[in-house]
Amino acid sequence: MNKPYRFRTWRNALLILLLTTLSSLASASEKHYTVTAPDGVKIAVQESGNPTGPAIIFIHGLLGSRLNWEKQVNSPELQNYRMITYDLRGHGMSGKPEDAEAYRNGRHYADDLAAVLKSTGARRPVLVGWSLGGVVMSNYLAAYGDAGISGVMYVDGVIELNAALITPHPEVYAGLASDDVRTHLEAERAFLSLCFHTQPDAVTRELLLSSAAMASWVMTRTTPSMTVAAAEGLPKARVPVLMIYGGKDQLVKVQPSIARARELNDHVQTKLYANSGHAPFLEEAPRFNRDLSAFMTSAAVNGDAQ
Repeated sequence: MNKPYRFRTWRNALLILLLTTLSSLASASEKHYTVTAPDGVKIAVQESGNPTGPAIIFIHGLLGSRLNWEKQVNSPELQNYRMITYDLRGHGMSGKPEDAEAYRNGRHYADDLAAVLKSTGARRPVLVGWSLGGVVMSNYLAAYGDAGISGVMYVDGVIELNAALITPHPEVYAGLASDDVRTHLEAERAFLSLCFHTQPDAVTRELLLSSAAMASWVMTRTTPSMTVAAAEGLPKARVPVLMIYGGKDQLVKVQPSIARARELNDHVQTKLYANSGHAPFLEEAPRFNRDLSAFMTSAAVNGDAQ
């Protein structure tokens, strides 16, 4: 065996060992567990990043899961933070009650978030909620106030579920409520397309479609009648509140949503991503991650001042 060949073989073996070790370390840094909501629903929770760093709790939207946040939890820029994701009830690996009331009463979602906060022991985390995740955060603020958090970021957040703030897509929402498999799945595909101005790559798209297909049908058809307590919750937010919207959002009416939020809390700050649709954290991930890191700093400063 000649020396160059032996060297390449040794080098390749070393690289394989190094990659295996790094992969094992990455896996070891992730945590997966469940917490139990007050009504008994099991909520799947995941953690990554720095377990002793400032905490971020990510809350996905309708038909999503923790997988929505892959460009955040895998971002080198955010690895100093303790990043906590969880699957909303009726989604992903969380429990999927068959009772519509488990989804219609928005207080359940607030209680789920409170259970995650308590279980993780996260000290004054920043909440980041996408789309329906905005409703979850507003309902949480209404029920629990802002004492346990240091900031709130709405990402194309739903402020209220009404025609003044939500773009009408009657065929899509009728399809999502359908019991016919093909109709339901085609509506999920159409809904996902509406989430983006710049469509994701094929691998990401298939992953998001698969995640959507895991969602409870009972939850999906019940969500439009979910109770929203933004009028009670947003005024309670004395911590920094940042609202990021994609300028080309096809699901939420951006300017009316911002105006309504400011009616409820005149301290709300906003950023507009002109080239994004409903999902700027995926469409313009590097910019979003920088903005999130900056917001974490401002929230920490605010927390120290209190």
